[in-house]
Amino acid sequence: MAGSLKCSVVIPTYNRVELLRHTLESMVGQSLPKDQFEVLVVDDGSTDSTGEMVETFRSRLNLRYFYQEDEGYRAAKARNVAIAVADGEVTVLIDSGVLAHSECLRAHLDSHEKAEGPVAVVGYVYCFNLDNEDAAQINQIIDFQDPDGTIATLDEKGSWLDVREIFYGMYGDDFGGLPAPWLNYWTCNVSAKTDQLRRIGMFDEEFKRWGGEDIDLGYRLHRDGAHFVLNRKAAAIHCPHEKSFDGNNEQAASNYAYMAAKYRTPIVDLLPRIGELNYWELNNIIREWNLPMCSDYLAASGREA
Repeated sequence: MAGSLKCSVVIPTYNRVELLRHTLESMVGQSLPKDQFEVLVVDDGSTDSTGEMVETFRSRLNLRYFYQEDEGYRAAKARNVAIAVADGEVTVLIDSGVLAHSECLRAHLDSHEKAEGPVAVVGYVYCFNLDNEDAAQINQIIDFQDPDGTIATLDEKGSWLDVREIFYGMYGDDFGGLPAPWLNYWTCNVSAKTDQLRRIGMFDEEFKRWGGEDIDLGYRLHRDGAHFVLNRKAAAIHCPHEKSFDGNNEQAASNYAYMAAKYRTPIVDLLPRIGELNYWELNNIIREWNLPMCSDYLAASGREA
């Protein structure tokens, strides 16, 4: 059962040994005492030296390492392996290549401790880029030994702020009352109560291509009563890595179609139309079109899922 530790940090990885090293170093630097959290690394079939590198952190972190055979993109399955055995009351989901501020875990926990009910916490992520643009410039400004100093510099200069500032500019930092706040739940730096994650079924392992498994999880957290909150102090840096914007969008499109078929509500039905609708504007569109809340629509149609 979850609860013997304050939090469990879940990190899926695949052939990103150096990026993962930076992430683990940032976990070593957390202000939260080491006996209050654990780090669970789930390797989705890496063929590099990931396993050996993780071993070097055994004496510095409360660490568990899991390996699953490479059977294609299985980030959802990897995260579930860790969530199923997590000992922390709160699960923090972070990607390999994310450098957490030293106060990141404390900030996540603070949001949960202050809340009167379940919350889904969204952390702030600097330097997230959609097509690996500006990678060289970003790497020049990142001091991998000093995430806190780098974040302070980025914040002071207003450089490479969280790409979701577009979202926050439209709806504000307190966006939990939106009809679809889960659109902002990107698992590079988020958290939720471990018991709630298990109760809603964790990640849907049918997601076997890039994209969508995180907002699918967010959708079910929302339906289960979680209030979505942004905590800017739960800050981190997203290190650049090779990616294809067009390729990722193509994979995400099939996942959005899967979500629409699974939930069959007017709001979720908007996802396959991302190509023609502005992602950031979807909550405005939902209101302008007077679409029913998913819970109301399902209740009226006699369905619960």
